[in-house]
Amino acid sequence: MGMAALGNRLYTGESSFDFVGRRKLWFLIAAAFVALSAVLLVKPGLNFGIEFEGGSQFRVTGSSDQQAAREAVESVLPGTVPEVTQVGTNGVRVQTETVSTAELDRVRQELATALDVPLEDVTSSTVGPSWGQDVTNQALLALVIFFVLVSVVMALYFRTWTMALASMVALVHDLVITAGVYALIGFEVTPASVIGFLTILGYSLYDTVVVFDKVRENTAEAFVKRNRTFAQAANLAVNQTVVRSVNTTVVALLPVAAILFIGDLLLGAGTLRDISLALFVGTIVGAYSSIFVATPLLVVLRSREPRVRALDAAVRERGGAGQAEAAPAGATAAGTSAGGTTGGAA
Repeated sequence: MGMAALGNRLYTGESSFDFVGRRKLWFLIAAAFVALSAVLLVKPGLNFGIEFEGGSQFRVTGSSDQQAAREAVESVLPGTVPEVTQVGTNGVRVQTETVSTAELDRVRQELATALDVPLEDVTSSTVGPSWGQDVTNQALLALVIFFVLVSVVMALYFRTWTMALASMVALVHDLVITAGVYALIGFEVTPASVIGFLTILGYSLYDTVVVFDKVRENTAEAFVKRNRTFAQAANLAVNQTVVRSVNTTVVALLPVAAILFIGDLLLGAGTLRDISLALFVGTIVGAYSSIFVATPLLVVLRSREPRVRALDAAVRERGGAGQAEAAPAGATAAGTSAGGTTGGAA
């Protein structure tokens, strides 16, 4: 069955996956990844770049010999463990602790000699610890402002705090797991990484809003017709949008994967991997949260509301009517399970 045909069957309700009914499983998976990511953020922790921690940086163009660059720096600064990365196809970046102006000149000269390049092809810069702390504070402030604005906009747009809260939990889930992957792999966290984090949060929020729009439409109809429980209506909304979410995610991942794997691993464009890793991991995690976390959590948050409980009771009183509406004749086994399980779960 092609994706178009599957999408049509899911949209009409002929087939159905039990996203909401199996919410405990999805929550358990999400909690496990968040817990693991939290541990990784403590140890080994994030590898912050020079922009956040301060230090000195040297860039060499015309040579990609990382070992020679490392030995050159260590000969001038004994006891220093420089961080050396390749930049592009024919360049090297070396980062060290903050050094004096005299040491900067000596390191530049040694790098030029060791890598056999003109002195003008070796540039240096120093970032003070106070400036690095300022960048860190600004990055954290950007994240806080983002979450506050999103909470307000979601609450006003959907006219309910539950959707705003479910969206925020999904966004925190995405951010923590993406940061955990950074800690696991050891990629350097730079301002470009922060931009990547904000970008994937925006993508995840967009995906969640699309699903929630359909949830609002389906549940409003359910309250009028009394033909589905709140959970069944929400589950139908996820089924109606899941193919769109998967397609959008795949299309978004293709160029990001090209930047991350081809640009970094094959072409050596190391400066691109900071943002591309955040986009790659965040896009996948964001798609998961919008499907498996946000809507099931919304059902949990609203399940005790008097209006929702009255709807669920009215559907159950009709016997099999609500079940038949949620899983029409010809539905898959998954769809039948969805109708039965979610109906009772709410």
